Amino acid sequence: MSHLQIRDVRVILTAPDGINLVVVKVETTEPGLYGIGCATFTQRHLTVANAVEQYLKPFLVGKDPRRIEDIWQTSMVSSYWRNGPVLNNAIAGVDMALWDIKGKLANMPVYDLLGGKCREAAAVYRHADGRDAQEVEHHVRAFIEQGYRYLRCQMGGYGGRGHQLHSPENAQPGVYFDPQAYSRSVLHLFEHMRLQLGGEIELLHDIHERLVPIEAVRLAKQLEPYRLFFLEDALPPEQLDWFENLRSQCATPLAMGELFVHPAEWMPLISRRLIDFIRCHISAIGGLTPARKLATLCEAFGVRTAWHGPGDLSPVGAAANIHLDLASPNFGIQEWTEYSEQAREVFPGSPEVRNGYVYVNDKPGLGIDLDESKAALYPCHDKLPAWTLARIPDGTAIRP
Repeated sequence: MSHLQIRDVRVILTAPDGINLVVVKVETTEPGLYGIGCATFTQRHLTVANAVEQYLKPFLVGKDPRRIEDIWQTSMVSSYWRNGPVLNNAIAGVDMALWDIKGKLANMPVYDLLGGKCREAAAVYRHADGRDAQEVEHHVRAFIEQGYRYLRCQMGGYGGRGHQLHSPENAQPGVYFDPQAYSRSVLHLFEHMRLQLGGEIELLHDIHERLVPIEAVRLAKQLEPYRLFFLEDALPPEQLDWFENLRSQCATPLAMGELFVHPAEWMPLISRRLIDFIRCHISAIGGLTPARKLATLCEAFGVRTAWHGPGDLSPVGAAANIHLDLASPNFGIQEWTEYSEQAREVFPGSPEVRNGYVYVNDKPGLGIDLDESKAALYPCHDKLPAWTLARIPDGTAIRP
């Protein structure tokens, strides 16, 4: 295979669980040798698909797929302007597919290419939500019965729901919530959870940037007695300097990075030890190639990994997360959203959860495939998301 080349780069769009997924398939000149990767930016899936098909494909056809690092570096600077979520996702889809190909060529799982297993499976956390503390407790107990020991607790989604609002006339449409009512409800929720469940179960919470910085600091301090495993996205990327204030005032473990797309965002937080967990969406930062370097950087500063694992991540992206989890000594926890049976039919070889741990198979590469005929049964939709338009009671739009 001395003259192995990339023959074609294709995008497959599918939504077996009603969430737009973007998968990139890189085909080579070796018959039957291909790789798949996740490029899912669900809110702008068509833009990513266009970037792959119109720009990356002509740039990549004819190149040696084994030269992963060079392809990543040159793809990143090909457009000159870089480090945005659209182009990062497009590059990530190709990058994961190349790691998949590399594993198949070596007849090794990707985790072996990354240095081999540090553990047999990755512990995961699940999402427990409810209208009130009792309903959240009910869902948490159901997950505990299934073997989970890490649970993220929300009450009414991000920012809470059902608040009594005092809004001006002609207030604009949006998803309204009251930040003060939300903060009070969070404290009530975790007081209830610890009282009912004790201290053995690890509890997490996601602020999702819904508070102004000083209120986020106050809530993080007030949550200290409940010993959270971590508090996620207390601040938006635009307010990163506030992490120094937050760190200096409380010992609640902090997780950050879901919206990061640029090294300048995570470098100061890691090097100054202002966070405890890095939470990046691997495709949004450009794929496995930068993520493995980020994991190593974090290891040097005592920061653990907790890669983003929402429903708007294809099983291919989930597999990439887990391969990196298994090979990283500083792995912390993996967010997990269960896939439906139809999604598993579209993506044979998907990772599997058993007793609170997620496993990948030992097949070469990422160990997962894509059934294109089944994928075509679940077309994507073009509706813009409503939940991203968050507003406080007076109608001001805030970070979602």
